[in-house]
Amino acid sequence: MPQDDEQKRQRFLKEIEQTIALANKEVIHERIPPISRESVMAFAISVSRLRARYLEAAFKITDKNASDPLGEAEISSMKRQRESYEEAREAFEALTHAIERGYVDLAE
Repeated sequence: MPQDDEQKRQRFLKEIEQTIALANKEVIHERIPPISRESVMAFAISVSRLRARYLEAAFKITDKNASDPLGEAEISSMKRQRESYEEAREAFEALTHAIERGYVDLAE
């Protein structure tokens, strides 16, 4: 009996996983055109630029005299750069996940 329950749960989870995969493919396909190597590279380069801006803002801190406290404007700028970079990086990770799962179509 417990084995039957376990099999039933596993079958249920597998069916749910397949349904979610189909839903993701359908919904994402409506909004995202087929992905090409060029479009992924353009996205990756955009993320790289945001990373560079964030690191540039962080290195500007080292230009300050050690006894000078950081100003609110400097901290806010660095925070904005970090948030922009992290959002773009997470979006890129979501894209690669969608590609791995077959949620997006690949261009010829």
